[in-house]
Formats: sequence, C-alpha cells, structure tokens
Amino acid sequence: MKAVRIHEFGGPEVLKLEDVERPVPAADEILVSVYASGVNPTDWAIREGGNDLLRPLLTLPLTPGWDAAGVVAEIGSDVTGFKKGDAVYGVPNFPGDGSYAEYCVAKAGQFALKPASISFNEAAGVPLAGLTAWTALFEYGKLQPGQRVLVQGASGGVGSFAVQFAKAKGAYVIGTASAGNLDYLKQLGADEAIDYQDQSISALISDVDVVLEASPLRNNTERLKSVSLLKEGGVLVTVNIDLPFNDAVLTALAQKQAKGELAANQPRQDWLIEIAQLIDAGSVNVFVSHVFPLEQVAQAHRESQTWHVRGKLILEVRQEK
Repeated sequence: MKAVRIHEFGGPEVLKLEDVERPVPAADEILVSVYASGVNPTDWAIREGGNDLLRPLLTLPLTPGWDAAGVVAEIGSDVTGFKKGDAVYGVPNFPGDGSYAEYCVAKAGQFALKPASISFNEAAGVPLAGLTAWTALFEYGKLQPGQRVLVQGASGGVGSFAVQFAKAKGAYVIGTASAGNLDYLKQLGADEAIDYQDQSISALISDVDVVLEASPLRNNTERLKSVSLLKEGGVLVTVNIDLPFNDAVLTALAQKQAKGELAANQPRQDWLIEIAQLIDAGSVNVFVSHVFPLEQVAQAHRESQTWHVRGKLILEVRQEK
C-alpha cells in the first residue's frame, strides 16, 4: 500500500510517499481502507520531533495522521460493533502509524459510523479536532446549558467545533478570532464574535463560566487575563497541554475558587456517535478549507503551519465513488 513515511524529524521535505506492507488488525482492532485524513498541527509537530510530552512516544520510521474516514476492510476476532464495508470515522492508534496511508489500523473503540450526511473528506476533518473540543468543553469544562463560554481561537479546527458544540448544547457562546474571521464565527453560531487584538476585551467580556483556550498561543501571562474573565468557581480549560499553568495562574484561579484544566484528547466512540448525530441533525457543520491529494502532503503541512487556516485541511487518499 502507499503511505507517507518519515525516517527523520525535520521540515515538510522529510515526508516521503512510499510502498509499505498493509497492517494487520489485532483482535480488538479494525483495518480501515482510508478515503481521507485530516491534517492537524499535531501532525507537523510530530514531524518536527514532537514536544517534551510527545518525544518519548515516537519511534521512526512512522506514518503521520490521526484523523481518518474510510471503510472497514477487516475486523479483529474480538470486534463486534462493526462489519466489513461500514463507512467509519475516528482516530488511529497513537503512538503508531497514522492515516496518511491507504490503510490504517485502530482500536475499534476509537471509531464510529461516519455521519451519513457528509462526505469522507468532510468526515476526516472531524475526529481529532472534534474530540479535542468535546473533551475540553464537556469532560473538563463541565459546560451546561445556559452557561457562558468563551472560545479563544474560535476560527481554527478545534475552536470552530467548540463553538458549534457549545451552541448545540444550549450555551451562550463568545468567540475570539482575527478581525477577518468574525463573520465566520457568526456563521458558526457564536452569540458574540470579538477581535482577539481588541485591547478593551476585558471590558467586553466578564463572568464567563468556562474559558476554552483553543488558540495556538502558549503564554501564561495571557492566561492570567483569561482568569480575570471567569466568574467565581469558573473553569479555564486549555488544549495546549504541553504548557502547564504556572504558579501565577494557579494563584489567580485559587483566588476565584476556579479550576484550571489541561484537557487531553479522549478518543471515545460514544462521543463520536453523539457528534455524528449532531452533524446529521444539521446542528454542526464541517468547514473544509482545502483538499490535497496524498502526494501533496508537504504542501498541506506548509499551509497548516501558517496558523491561518479557517476550518480543516484534508488529504484525499481515495476518491469517493
């Protein structure tokens, strides 16, 4: 099968399209014939060698990509929830070989049936970013209907799902993004859309129940500003788990009897099922920015690394019939 491999860490040029052996699913795994893979910042962070959290988990050579949609080609002997031919979406095993390939394997519990109303290309943009947003909002943020949530970096892959999930669950949603993306946030359903460079942001926002840090900015000084926007007992949740809260942030949170949470993604089938239901009900849309053929993987990484992508970048592995 064709797969993108990296044999050394580095820039986009280390991504090589090669012929490799097709993987074999273990007893609790499925083999997925991949139609499309999402491209995420995690992918190129790993391509560059990862951060302190990821580096010990990485073994070369490897195939990137932890965001897939495709068709079940084989099932392990212990798998009961799927059958050959099922259209699915989910998260391949990590650490392990990913979805920049014609086939990938994954624990069956990390996949679910694909939303019926969208294409494979669209579905491939959902799992990693969608699960990251879901985990942060509901597992760690404990967001409830009627609460106020501030989503920072709301126009990105994680942020755009967070806005829609929160809105679908009955929250009042405030999103921050660059000035050029404010109309997009309104399109996503945000009740308020604010330019993150607006110096009066603290005058515009207060008493929010949950702040979700979904922007790539890793800065504890900025987190202190986020704490000031929380109500007493609120929650500051970040998906940037490689930068822990410093003492100043922890002190500020304690003074508000608020929580600070580092939200690690949880690839859970039950959440993928619920996300698919929201998509098929029309409550959540998938915004694809650009689709690249697999052989243009380096170009896809370069675009992702601009940090100016609205929605999702997709690698098309097979064309949908």
